[in-house]
Amino acid sequence: MKSGVGVELEHLWIRFGDFVAVRDASVKIEEGEFFSFLGPSGCGKTTILRTVSGFQDPSEGRVLIGGRDMAGTGPNKRPTALIFQNLALFPLMKVWENIAFSLEVRGVSKAGRRKRADELLDLIALPDQGDKLVDELSGGQRQRVAVARALAAEPQVLLLDEPLSALDLKLRQHMRTELRAIQQRVGLTFIYITHDQGEALTMSDHVAVMREGVIEQVGDGKEIYDDPATSFVASFVGENNAFSGRVTSLNGSHAVVDTEVGALRARIATAARGTLQQDDNAMVFIRPESLDVAADGAAGDHTLSARVVNEEFEGQSYHVFMEAGDGGSPIKMSLTNRGQAHISSIGGALTLAYDPDQAVALPQGALSDQE
Repeated sequence: MKSGVGVELEHLWIRFGDFVAVRDASVKIEEGEFFSFLGPSGCGKTTILRTVSGFQDPSEGRVLIGGRDMAGTGPNKRPTALIFQNLALFPLMKVWENIAFSLEVRGVSKAGRRKRADELLDLIALPDQGDKLVDELSGGQRQRVAVARALAAEPQVLLLDEPLSALDLKLRQHMRTELRAIQQRVGLTFIYITHDQGEALTMSDHVAVMREGVIEQVGDGKEIYDDPATSFVASFVGENNAFSGRVTSLNGSHAVVDTEVGALRARIATAARGTLQQDDNAMVFIRPESLDVAADGAAGDHTLSARVVNEEFEGQSYHVFMEAGDGGSPIKMSLTNRGQAHISSIGGALTLAYDPDQAVALPQGALSDQE
């Protein structure tokens, strides 16, 4: 198996008439890493994948694979393989024949094709399954066969376009682990397209979050989740309570923002340090798991008051849904179930507390409309 190579996008623009699908995208993907493009439908992530694979030409900018400019190089000449959403396996072929199809096109003997297919079946943990038809496999097994078929072509970059989207939740979660394990075993560069935050955060070395054709942030999962660069990233990746207001004071790495629920103190996001100023319009983001019921008498710029609207019990967690004041901003708090009874009653008032270091202050910006 060949090792992976790096991929670099340099000021990539992709236009379809007057519509701009990708806007000045620059990112460097290291060889052998698992890199994800994450964003809502229509943000441009699949267009980027098609451009890397050679099925779409850039309007401006360059795609480099292994340091080589791909301009004028067609899909069949690039060191890439693409796995589509629908997998596109051949139903009338046996599993091993599906895997070895690219080798047949190259003229490899039947014995050589079967030997390579069996090696790849071992790699994807499906030994002795080669003589089955595709329809005799489960959804997760078919997914692994699609990966093996792509690997048979010996690419250096494997491109995956939301390949888990048709699977049920538990199987998707299982396949996250399987795909990551396969990627680490073969050492190829994986570029993965998804709108599922869990997939991106779980599997990826680095993630690029996109909105309306723009890459808003690139980082590892912890950076994206804990230190978002924009209000969109904060609201799109995971759940967040968002409070709008005005900066009333700055103190080192923290800001106090006057919001509808009062003055809230929060850590200034790394991307906003030096740019967020007093009197600026700003937003404070506090994740549901960062809120807790305040101790008696607690008050100050790390507490807020809310009225309980609803509660949900999810086994491992209690989710408490509230609103600020009378019909104000929605607020969600998530508490780990440690065997305690429910903590409130519908319509009751709660004072909530949080650690200012677990809250993030950012300039006012667009929020995700994805629930």
